[in-house]
Amino acid sequence: MQIILVPGLWLDASSWDDVVPALQAAGHDTYPVTLPGLESVDADRTGIGLETHIDAVAALVDSLDGQVVLVGHSGGGPVVHGATDRRPDRVARVVYVDSGPSGEGFNVNDGLAHDDVEMPLPPWNEFGEEELRDFTPEGLEAFAARAIPSPSRAAIDPLHLHDERRYDVPVTVITSTFPRDDMLKMIADEHPYTGDLARITDVSIVELPTGHWPQFTKPEELAQAILDAL
Repeated sequence: MQIILVPGLWLDASSWDDVVPALQAAGHDTYPVTLPGLESVDADRTGIGLETHIDAVAALVDSLDGQVVLVGHSGGGPVVHGATDRRPDRVARVVYVDSGPSGEGFNVNDGLAHDDVEMPLPPWNEFGEEELRDFTPEGLEAFAARAIPSPSRAAIDPLHLHDERRYDVPVTVITSTFPRDDMLKMIADEHPYTGDLARITDVSIVELPTGHWPQFTKPEELAQAILDAL
């Protein structure tokens, strides 16, 4: 299977480096993505929005032959959901890593500090303990050193969806920062974070207890959870 791996805010393709080897060893082709504006700290992020990121992933799907699996972490969740909406006939499964298929009008996070162009990584004290679970001080230092400001509009633009065939694409949600029962309650309450989950015909929810970035804190376990989803 061809697996496209989309990172969340502040991260590039290298954030999947500790996950990719197990996927490749299992015989899959992997395509970790660096989204537009995340090429480097000095990249031009002017005019880049959520639609730009969705278009980039859809273009990668178009460049490949056959079916693909989309994996989206955190802020990459709306990106892969939007790409699925644009190419529902090409996506065999979507795996959301501590994210979900949010509904029409959802934005990743418009509450983080940003200017008109970019949104830098906030100080660690602005994150909850559950998000930072299993990170060592050295791990947090390494994350901060690799972090790249995200284009502001990628986080604050509303998600727009068009094709209801997306509901027929199977979904796996790997939840790290809260239990499966909490996810089920969010679905029942029609929380915007999980806005489309109740409408998707084939949904699996898998717990991987750790912080919000399992690709760093539990990469082997995350790789196995993705393989199990396939």
